[in-house]
Amino acid sequence: MGSGELCACAPSHADSQAVVAWLSRDLRLLCEQTEAPCQHADVARAMLADFVQMLVLRGFQKNVDVRGTVEPEWMSQVAVAVLERMLASALEALAAGIQEGSTAHKAVSCWFGVFSGHMYRSIISTESPKRFFCHTLTQILTHKPVLKVSDAVQMQREWSFARTPPLLSGLYRRLFVILSPEELMDHLQEVLETQEVNWQHVLSCVSTLVICLPDAQQLINGWVSRLLAHAFESCDLDSMVLAFLVARQAALEGPAAFPSYAAWFQAAFGSTRGFHGCSKKALVFLFKFLSDLVPFEAPRYLQVHVLHPPLVPSKYRALLTDYVALARTRLADLKASPSLPCCLLPLSLRGGQRPSGSSHAPVSLQVSIENMGLYADLSSAGDVTEPHRQTSQDVEKAIMVFEHTGKIPAAVLEASIFRRSYYLSHFLPALLTPRVLPRVPDSRAALIESLRRADKIPPSLYSIYRQACSTVGEKKPEDAASRREVEPSCAEEPLGLLTAALRELRASVTDPTQHDALLAQMAVISEQLRSALGLGEDDSDVEGAPVQLSVRAPKLQPWEQRVVDLLLTSFCQNLMAASSVAPPDRQGPWAAHFVRTLCRRRLLPALLSRLCQLLHHQGPSLSASHVVGLAALAVHLGESRSALPEVRVGPPTPAGGLPVPELFDILLPCRTQESSALCLKFCTAAISYSLCKFSSQSRDILYSCLSPGLIKKFQFIVFRWFSEARDPPSWEDPASSPWRPLCLPSVDWQRAALCLWKQRTLRELLKQEGLHLTYRDWLQLELEIQPEVDSLSDTERQDFHQWAIHQHFLPAPSATGGCDGDLEVACATLVNVLMDFCQSSRSYDHSENSGLVLGGCTGNRDIFSRLQEMAADLEQGPAPLGHAAPRGHFLFGVFCRRLQALARGWDAASRLQRQRELLMCKRILLGLPPSVLVGSPRLEQLAAPDCDDFFHLVNSELRNFSHDGALTHDITAHFFRVISFLSAPPASLLTQTPGLGPCVRGSSRGLGPRANPVCGRLSPQGLLNACSRSRDPSLAADLTLTACQTQCPLLLTSALLWWPHLEPELLRRWRRCSQSPLPAELRRLQEAQHFAGGVLSSLAAAPAPGPAWLCAAALHFVIRRAGKESIRQELGQLDGQGEELLVFLFFFSLMGLLSSHLTPQAVGSLKALDICAEVLGCLQRKRISWLPLFQLTETDAGLGRTLLRLAPDYQVRLLPVAFYSLLSYFDKDALLQEDAFLHVAVNMYLKLMGLFVAGETGAVWTLAHSGELQAQAGAGPGLSPHGPGRPALGGLRPGQPLLAQRAAVGTLTAALPVFSPGRPRKPDNKRSSFSAAVDTSVPEKELLRRGRGNAEMLALPSCL
Repeated sequence: MGSGELCACAPSHADSQAVVAWLSRDLRLLCEQTEAPCQHADVARAMLADFVQMLVLRGFQKNVDVRGTVEPEWMSQVAVAVLERMLASALEALAAGIQEGSTAHKAVSCWFGVFSGHMYRSIISTESPKRFFCHTLTQILTHKPVLKVSDAVQMQREWSFARTPPLLSGLYRRLFVILSPEELMDHLQEVLETQEVNWQHVLSCVSTLVICLPDAQQLINGWVSRLLAHAFESCDLDSMVLAFLVARQAALEGPAAFPSYAAWFQAAFGSTRGFHGCSKKALVFLFKFLSDLVPFEAPRYLQVHVLHPPLVPSKYRALLTDYVALARTRLADLKASPSLPCCLLPLSLRGGQRPSGSSHAPVSLQVSIENMGLYADLSSAGDVTEPHRQTSQDVEKAIMVFEHTGKIPAAVLEASIFRRSYYLSHFLPALLTPRVLPRVPDSRAALIESLRRADKIPPSLYSIYRQACSTVGEKKPEDAASRREVEPSCAEEPLGLLTAALRELRASVTDPTQHDALLAQMAVISEQLRSALGLGEDDSDVEGAPVQLSVRAPKLQPWEQRVVDLLLTSFCQNLMAASSVAPPDRQGPWAAHFVRTLCRRRLLPALLSRLCQLLHHQGPSLSASHVVGLAALAVHLGESRSALPEVRVGPPTPAGGLPVPELFDILLPCRTQESSALCLKFCTAAISYSLCKFSSQSRDILYSCLSPGLIKKFQFIVFRWFSEARDPPSWEDPASSPWRPLCLPSVDWQRAALCLWKQRTLRELLKQEGLHLTYRDWLQLELEIQPEVDSLSDTERQDFHQWAIHQHFLPAPSATGGCDGDLEVACATLVNVLMDFCQSSRSYDHSENSGLVLGGCTGNRDIFSRLQEMAADLEQGPAPLGHAAPRGHFLFGVFCRRLQALARGWDAASRLQRQRELLMCKRILLGLPPSVLVGSPRLEQLAAPDCDDFFHLVNSELRNFSHDGALTHDITAHFFRVISFLSAPPASLLTQTPGLGPCVRGSSRGLGPRANPVCGRLSPQGLLNACSRSRDPSLAADLTLTACQTQCPLLLTSALLWWPHLEPELLRRWRRCSQSPLPAELRRLQEAQHFAGGVLSSLAAAPAPGPAWLCAAALHFVIRRAGKESIRQELGQLDGQGEELLVFLFFFSLMGLLSSHLTPQAVGSLKALDICAEVLGCLQRKRISWLPLFQLTETDAGLGRTLLRLAPDYQVRLLPVAFYSLLSYFDKDALLQEDAFLHVAVNMYLKLMGLFVAGETGAVWTLAHSGELQAQAGAGPGLSPHGPGRPALGGLRPGQPLLAQRAAVGTLTAALPVFSPGRPRKPDNKRSSFSAAVDTSVPEKELLRRGRGNAEMLALPSCL
């Protein structure tokens, strides 16, 4: 029947309803015939199209038809009624739950097909189809509005895109085609404001809109913002309800489509810019609305509102408090009835009806806030998460944190105090699950033991756990094995559905035109993924707490690995399938949506752990397609970096959070040939993909998608492996795509890398700051190379180093990461990088016993050889022009800057860090020629070498890590070799080859204990060349050692300590180079050693050579080496040697006493105490004042400052301990005659209390260092440079009677709680223990707790 016949016969029918029924029935029959497998199907399909076009044209055209005649009004009404009736019958069939494949299902599918755009191409004007589509959308949204708002609040999660019937979601997509996004949003808002709606259809339409429209997120955000603004402006409850429903519905579609509800709620109400912050009226309106929703809310939304409530001014906090109390009560009610379905709650429907097609009857498994998991987050607190699963996740997370930190997690400690109910009822039972305990305690056992020691596990519960574990160990593990076999089957069904959904995605991926179908399939995958992993409905938010990841031993559950492997395999296969059809820039957004779907809070840790396993541990076994796919995945993870949390990786990587793109820089090292090959493949694929994918976009996107570390590693490996890349490219290939070689069945990675290297786009990208490989970057990467498994041979590696340093980076400008041709800058940079590397965890990744030595650090040996070569080149450089004073060596400037950057303090951490830094400085100095320690004397003048920089390093740093007044042998011998070299005549250099010897050039041996000795020792030619400029080497040596006496006396005392080992080498070197006798200052050291030996022998001691402190040091070291327990006889031989010698010997004995307590390998404390007591007794018998030794300051002139430069600062700070250790040896009668004794005793006591009680931070220590005591006692302390004589200590006021002094001493003795002087003891009396002079009532544990400010006190015995 044509349109003319319809117009002719229609007026004869009096009842238009009959016409509508007749036409509708025939159209349904026509739809059924169209889908039937018969020969007339095409004819029926064409007839249906003609009828629909005629009905649309007659029903939705304006008053004039195509022929210009006026159609009867009833004709338009009949056409509209027929179309409405057909749509209503189709919607009712869907609501009734028609079976797929049935006749009704085929008829509905056929009728929905008439809404395709190609059906209306013959209609000239698009106004009629557009009005028809708008009318159809209105009819769908308003079809049978029986559901209330309360129903929508409770049931909206059942109306997500994945749960919407495909026929209905397909109809929505067809309607969206002809309407622009703005028209669609306006029409939705108009319908919602003017008519009663079917909430199921409205919210399913919103879900489809979010999935299928590219800019849906911005459209929804704008719409919701306008609704909220209008709601708070006019207190419009309808707008408020609609805004919340739309935001929640959009959040259900996952992170690929819309942020989580938690993120949206925080953005809308969590700041001062929120819609609610304008007035009290707005606040009241908000909390009234939230309170009205409480009876119908899902627990996950209540948890969001409670855990992250709206920001409220303090004066309105009562509103928030009332709401939180109401929400907590509701959560507690839900916990009280765990078996009550939501559909049976009293206020569930309020008279509405549940749609017949819905089978939703969720069981309320929600918990209250008090019983939420330790690591539960608002964005993952879905009401489908079971409590036992949440507790298991808490236990696993706590164990992981404990593995990384070695400490009980803070969340566990807080729960044991503030959430004790959950801690005792849920967490501990899950942690203490009985099992067969491993022989070597694992992380779980270590955490349990730490909690037990911290009294966080009740003893009875722990006892039951141990008994249960022993019982489990006796039983056969058959039950456990059977459970392991059955457990995976529980997830087979959702995993199969996920596999099927991923398989269907490939058809859409290979056809970029199917954008809406692709997004729809991604929504289905998101839903199946949520089901397979058991995720919450709102698990999409990934922002928040960092992801914990162990690079060395990544862990994930077997079911997590199965899901992640399935997803990664699908991504790689889809990428290769799509690349076979189109390049990345024409593949559509499927890859970005796929990756965003993976970025769920609970899935992301498993994904990153699996990537760590694949790339870091199984990299060589990956195929080319896997590498290409994972590289593209990394690019899209970088694209989403702003929405991803940081990653905290465990050792060997440094602590701290990293962005996800930089994680791949850690997972792809370049240490070995295999790892470098994998890194080159991955970098080539990632850079090529990003350049092709974002070729038409800004470079900022490229910069954010790619890790700068990967780009630099690509340059590093290309330079290293391909010699043709070291020269500037003679031509560029802008036409060929770098992605094309990667899509071939067998990838030639060398060809692909070189093709990428020649791209102009890459060249332009490398010009950006932070992406170009600099000299420092090259050094850091080269240091990680392990020469024994390197792809380059020793010769090739040396040639590459020479090219990189001297041809590439040295002449390059500093703006591009070069050295501006300055060899000294190149050396300084190398030293800095070398020290950073040796102190980083990367250098110990493959060596358990590497130690803090250069030879033990993996991969740094050849680079240190390059430093030796460049240092030799600097030594051979031209002398300074004119009479300009030579500069100090650049190394000391590097050391000084690094040490200044470290924190100063006496705590153990600061001292250990500084000691490690100094140890590296010393190792580098020992690896370079001795001439580094001194400057170069000029030939035309008699001058000593410039040692100021080295003296400053010794006095300020090395002194504080010396022991018993001496440096270590290695650095001492290294310095004194300079003295022996000073005698070398200039002519001797004519027969020597400049530079370093064969132990450096061509050698890759390091500086470890088995390596060749320091090269400077074996090849001093460079140093001899520098020192030969002095006309009198002997005089230069004397001037140098004379400067040591005043500027760096520690070097001389160190030489005396090591003299038996040092003297033969010095004599041999001197005699080989010169026939003249030893320099006078070297003979002085020799004489001091002979004097000390004579004192200990039975022969009469010769007169002590000067200075006295040098002879005292020699005598102290000789006594220590002899191991004598008593030196009374030797002290008798010192009669007539001068008072100074005994005073200085007492000082060194005090230092030895303190070292015996602080250094395990030192002489015993009792022996050291006896020696100190004997020296003290000798001083007291001879009436020689020794109190000034306890009043030394930096302001003292002469020998006072010298003595302070002979002892570490921490030993000087511990002088009060030595003072009161000798308390019972003091001669009371003699001390009472000393004016300064009371002042010294009080000052030492206050300093001792400062060490013991306050760690130098309390008022006691401040008082001891203030000028108050000095003002009371008179002049300040000091030592005369001409002899001790009478000390420069003032006493009490001259007029004070002796009786007053005695009373003061008695009062002080009675007031000292740590003293037990008793009666004076004789010097030869044996001490039973160190505690004789100190109260032993203070336990060691209390000392450790109270003396936190003093690291050295920790090593003292428990009596302190």
